[in-house]
Amino acid sequence: MAARSGFRISPFGILCLIGVIASLYLALVWAPRERVMGDIQRIMYFHVATAWIAELAFCMVGLASVIYLWLRERKWDILAHASAEVGFVFCCFVMVTGPIWGKPVWGTWWTWDLRLTSELVLLFIYLGIIALYSTYEDKRTASRAVAVLTLVCVVNIPIIHYSIQWLGDKTLHQANSVSVGKSSMDVSMLIPLLVMSFAFKFLFAAIVIMRSRSEVLLRESNSRWVEGVLGVEK
Repeated sequence: MAARSGFRISPFGILCLIGVIASLYLALVWAPRERVMGDIQRIMYFHVATAWIAELAFCMVGLASVIYLWLRERKWDILAHASAEVGFVFCCFVMVTGPIWGKPVWGTWWTWDLRLTSELVLLFIYLGIIALYSTYEDKRTASRAVAVLTLVCVVNIPIIHYSIQWLGDKTLHQANSVSVGKSSMDVSMLIPLLVMSFAFKFLFAAIVIMRSRSEVLLRESNSRWVEGVLGVEK
């Protein structure tokens, strides 16, 4: 048996590479040093951008799950599965960069703040989704279980987003500097953050597409068309 393989770079991958290089330069070199926190504040560009993607990924899981329950088309289940796995990685990055930033600023690695706690809950929800996909041999049963879990837990996203406004000055977490249509952040810091967020969006899309393709091939591994796609010759 012989196999042919080709190397292809997706448009999202190219945009991601350009965006990551540009955002790294903007965040680490071009952006000014923060007056109070100093250079440790530069973690903010990575932390906030990945937090946005972690929430976006879960919204993608929820939307794909709803469409799957409605149409029963497997492609939506695969999209939900891939988005959950990639979202979990981004959420892990959030949970790592947050304490690194928080320790020198707050004087502690962790506090049971509503924003931090709800973000940790999101991480556990992602783990639950991934575990459900692995637990059931019947993918249709797993997909229905994941869809129900996602719809129940989607309430955690507005909790994460609005927790700062609800708690006001009772929270250690920095207030939201960017919201829809407005920003209290200086443009010299806003530009690196927005560029990095777009770069991570392209990264998310590129990985989800690759993971979805691999999941399709895995589920159809015994089909003849998969041999044609992979270029397998017997």
